[in-house]
Amino acid sequence: MEKGTEKGNGVGGGAAASRSPMALMGSSRYENEEANTGMRTTETMLRLVPMALCIAALVVMLKNSQSNEFGSVSYSDLGAFSRYLVHANGICAGYSLLSAIIAAMPRPSTMPRAWTLFLLDQILTYIILAAGAVSTEVLYLTNKGDAAVTWSAACGTFASFCHKATTSVIITFVVVACYVVLSLISSYRLFSKYDAPVN
Repeated sequence: MEKGTEKGNGVGGGAAASRSPMALMGSSRYENEEANTGMRTTETMLRLVPMALCIAALVVMLKNSQSNEFGSVSYSDLGAFSRYLVHANGICAGYSLLSAIIAAMPRPSTMPRAWTLFLLDQILTYIILAAGAVSTEVLYLTNKGDAAVTWSAACGTFASFCHKATTSVIITFVVVACYVVLSLISSYRLFSKYDAPVN
């Protein structure tokens, strides 16, 4: 009786032991795949948000014009700075779409891909930050004027134009915040997975 019991226990224990590692491996693989899918979806959405914002900032600035009894003004009257804002938003919108497509692809991350996204995220962050900064300076001069360079304040006369330009700049700074987050994500992915090169 004892032998039968021991045999039964041995068979049962052996079967449980043989199933346990496989079950654990399958469960772990499934959880990793699920986590990777969730992270990929999150990053894709994070990269699409700046695209929509860049397009919004670009369209608001391009369509910004006002006419009244004092004359007319459009975004091109603000000079090269406003055109730089428009071009920078266009470049960032295109890059955001391209990087979102790359992030959505279910491919394993490699060092060249991680380095490329890291560097491009950094470059685009500084491009859009510079566009927002110089446009803010131009808007400040448009609001306050500058007697030293005979730049008169225009927002008292063209208030609607200035409000729309300010809206475009605010949206641009929201894009900057999005790109800072994306830069942190790509930095973490690069430096947490790959060691620094050995000299």
